[in-house]
Amino acid sequence: MRNTAVLACTILLMALVACSSVQIDHSPVDQFAAGNYRYYKWRTQPLPKATRSYDAVYALDPIMRREVDALLQGKGYVLDEQRAQFTVDYMFVSEILQGARSDLADNISHIPRITPNRQVNQASVDNAIALSGARETDNLVLQFNDQESNRAVWSVTMTSIVENTNSNNMTRIDDDLTAYLERALQPLPPASQ
Repeated sequence: MRNTAVLACTILLMALVACSSVQIDHSPVDQFAAGNYRYYKWRTQPLPKATRSYDAVYALDPIMRREVDALLQGKGYVLDEQRAQFTVDYMFVSEILQGARSDLADNISHIPRITPNRQVNQASVDNAIALSGARETDNLVLQFNDQESNRAVWSVTMTSIVENTNSNNMTRIDDDLTAYLERALQPLPPASQ
């Protein structure tokens, strides 16, 4: 039963990192930079390690906390519960998005054939087919809130289309998430002195 829980969590985590690329959307960093922050804390406590949940967030939580702490501390921010000026929190959500055929590809048959006086671009055909159905995505939102006002001052969303849910390589999940978080936190300014 324990192996089944680990496998289920791993499969769900792979949804975030299975695709070779992740779309990363940053909010403007101006409001965060204006706060002249130096100290931070996590908004919530770490999730218990012994929980036998099938929810992927239990496997994701320790990786997130470790990597975000390392990246923030590399920019000069200090994890300090007592003096925290901003809090860090995240959400992990799976969604089903309904894809649609491109307007440019609505007259392209999914069956390749020769058409007189016209070149059929097979890549356009393949893309129209691939993007035409429901697609599962995993979304990870990292949000920083001002400690005093409890208002969001910066956020970043990482979205990945789920391609292969049958892979369970935890080392790859760890490595990929590390790279994605590094890209996600890149716009943040160094801590104020």
